[in-house]
Amino acid sequence: MNDIWQILSFALGLLFFVFFVLVPILNRQRAHRELLERFTRIQRKRKSRIIAIVHRQEAMGLLGIPQLRSIDLNDAEMVLEAIRRTPPNKPLEIILHTPGGLLVAALQIARAIKAHPGKKTVFVPHYAFSGGTLIALAADEIVMSQHAVLGPIDPQIAGVPAASVIRVVQQKPVQAVEDFTLLLADVGEKAINQLRIAAQDLLHGSVSDNAAISIADELSSGKWTHDYPITPEMANELGLN
Repeated sequence: MNDIWQILSFALGLLFFVFFVLVPILNRQRAHRELLERFTRIQRKRKSRIIAIVHRQEAMGLLGIPQLRSIDLNDAEMVLEAIRRTPPNKPLEIILHTPGGLLVAALQIARAIKAHPGKKTVFVPHYAFSGGTLIALAADEIVMSQHAVLGPIDPQIAGVPAASVIRVVQQKPVQAVEDFTLLLADVGEKAINQLRIAAQDLLHGSVSDNAAISIADELSSGKWTHDYPITPEMANELGLN
C-alpha cells in the first residue's frame, strides 16, 4: 500500500512539474523562436536591422506573479551590441513599447542610435513613455499608430517630479524649507538641465536648431504630469518629425 502511495505521489509531482513548470517554459521558448523567425523575415524584406525594446507586464516564476519590466542596463548592453553589429549603411528600425526606465540606460541606447550613420526610424505601436520617448528623439523619424502615445521626459527625484520640488522651494521662504527638500531641488534643477541638453543633442540634425531647443524645453520642463499622453497630433505640433 505504501508503495502505491509513493508511486502516486511521484506521478502527481511529475505532472505538477510538467504542467506548471516545464510546459510554460517550453511555450515561451517556442514563442520566442517564432518571433525571431518573423523578425528575420521582416528584416530581409525591408533590408534593415530591427531592434525591439518591448516591456510588458508578464507572469514570472512558478506562481505567475505579474512583473512589469522597464529599460535597464541589460537592455542597453544588448541594444548597443546589436547596433555595433549593424553595417553603417544599413537602416535601423527600432520598435518601442515601454514605460521607460533607468535614465542612464535609455540615454546610452539613444546616443548609440543617434551615432549610427544609416537612417534611423522608431516605431511606436502603443506607447513609449519617459526613457522610451528619449530614445525616440534619436531617430530621423518617428512612426506612431493612430492612438499611440509618447510622454514627457522630465526627471523624477525621490519618486516625485523634479520640477514640482523646485516650485515648492521657489514658492516658500528658504527658512521654511527643510534641508532635504533644498537638496532635492538642487539635484532636480541639475537633472532638468542635463536632460534638456541631452534632448537637444539627440534632436540635432533631425529638426531645426530652434525646434530642438523648443521641443527639449517642452518635454523636460515638467509642465505636464510624467504620464501625460502625447498623441501623434501633439507630437507634430511640438515639431517632432
